[in-house]
Amino acid sequence: MSAMKLYVRTRLWLLMIIAIAIWRIFLTLHTGGLVLANFSPLGAMAIFGGACFSSRWKAIGFPLLTLWISDVILGKLLFFHQWELFYPGFYFTYGAFVLMTLTGRWLIRRITAGSVITAAVVSTAIHWIVSDLGVWLDGRTYPLTWQGWIECLVAAIPFELRLLAGTLVYGAVLFGVAVWITRKSAAPVTAR
Repeated sequence: MSAMKLYVRTRLWLLMIIAIAIWRIFLTLHTGGLVLANFSPLGAMAIFGGACFSSRWKAIGFPLLTLWISDVILGKLLFFHQWELFYPGFYFTYGAFVLMTLTGRWLIRRITAGSVITAAVVSTAIHWIVSDLGVWLDGRTYPLTWQGWIECLVAAIPFELRLLAGTLVYGAVLFGVAVWITRKSAAPVTAR
């Protein structure tokens, strides 16, 4: 099914985005913060938005808005214990999500299992490189050497594997629901 022919209603996806933000907050708070860190629907939202929204601003804006809202709430409740609108180095993570959204836009021309899996793997790799570049360049955790860069990437593998798993699982849900809604809305109405 062509991604752009999906029956995408902005209000429906806004409700899904709110639900996704709440789910991310719930998972993170109820698992001690790091147990399921990154096993969230945000990666799936990014590739879904890129593939299915004709407006580039909605495609990029909805995942970033969800990420930001949940980051602010998690910052207050779990990480910083105060309201922080943006954490240090946020632009690397947010930049990674913009690139992930564009990956969905470029790689998912037709919604197939193969195209969604490919976009999930590529977008996770993008997130791994870009977000960890920010962690490494910060210089507080890893030395600014080639060895420090490698250590940073290796330390991130468990988080990125959870991001990949979350992107695949939630991607199946998002794309599956969208395809189902599109098929239901396109089905002829029968008289009873």
